[in-house]
Amino acid sequence: MRVVNVNVVLDPVFGGGTAERTYQMSKALARAGVDCAILTSDVGLSRERIASLEGVELIALRCLVKRFFIMRFSWAALKNLVASADVIHLMGHWRMLNVLVYFLARQTGTPYVICPAGELTLFGRSRWIKKLFNVVIGNRLVRDASGHIAVTPDEIPVYESYGIKAESVTVIPNGINEADFQYSEDTAFSRQIGLEGKPFILFMGRLNPIKGPDLLLEAFCAVADRFPAYHLVFAGPDGGLLHELQQTAREQDIDKRVHFIGYVAGKDKANAYHEAAFLVIPSRQEAMSIVVLEAGVCGTPVLLTDRCGFDEVGTVGGGRVVPATASGLATGLAEMMNKQAHFVEMGDRLKGLVKNNYTWELICQRYLALYGQVTRDKGQENSGNHYVCK
Repeated sequence: MRVVNVNVVLDPVFGGGTAERTYQMSKALARAGVDCAILTSDVGLSRERIASLEGVELIALRCLVKRFFIMRFSWAALKNLVASADVIHLMGHWRMLNVLVYFLARQTGTPYVICPAGELTLFGRSRWIKKLFNVVIGNRLVRDASGHIAVTPDEIPVYESYGIKAESVTVIPNGINEADFQYSEDTAFSRQIGLEGKPFILFMGRLNPIKGPDLLLEAFCAVADRFPAYHLVFAGPDGGLLHELQQTAREQDIDKRVHFIGYVAGKDKANAYHEAAFLVIPSRQEAMSIVVLEAGVCGTPVLLTDRCGFDEVGTVGGGRVVPATASGLATGLAEMMNKQAHFVEMGDRLKGLVKNNYTWELICQRYLALYGQVTRDKGQENSGNHYVCK
């Protein structure tokens, strides 16, 4: 079987969770013996990232306009790429690359599946542009797919708003590779940021409104006096809120306990999870947070909002799930810090959940089952029988 994964960007700094999902999924498919290719742009694509894609064919188009991801391409070459696939996998939604591949898939008769990963919801800036996009092409792109993938069951109602029946949606969550998150004692993260021996709460992600770092900072300010030993570390690239967050920390006279360290990756990222007291995910909207899995496989408990699509954290006792408000997060922070003696137990429970259900080897099998069904359905459709992928 040949699968072509399409994601406009593969670099995690620019692409976040969807880029990481495409990257890890493609590697897992290749390990399973699938002929796998990735169609993407060259934005932020490092030599290390390219070299790590062993067994995966990479087609990186030159990006001419980064704001809208306008790329240079050959229509004939892309058409051949799409025609060569048994299944096309589109990641995200508001992407002209997806539209281009959609038209080529219709021309060549190649079945495609889509995984919007939370992007179907009209949230954030440019809502009117997104509404226009859906009217012109987006709705049709979703409805014509041979398979519809939701990262969590919470996405199913959103699919239904696009006219997709719930029984036609396949839930395939994010995955994790434990080998990528081993602790390296020779490069202690806390020592590098000047917090050796001090407990810290970790935020990992873009400093963007949808990720809720402003909610977390407000919540931390509300409880900081009660827990003077704790520091708050924001690890992630600026998504428009860095200056505002820094100013708030200064105004609240808490800037010495709040640290903005920028994007971290590799061993530093793994060590950050291992050394943190707990991770906080204050997102206002998220399909399924990958950082939950990353923290979980490191045995680190998590405090997250009920908008992250991962309420299992609370169910198994691996942390707390709270409303996506500053007051809800403040309550959760206080409850977590009051349970410091239980952090190891909570982390072990979350780690068990992750390792038993969310490794990429397990998740890969779900993809293969869906791809097999899609290709079988397409074959019977071409024989005159109409099938709907369920």
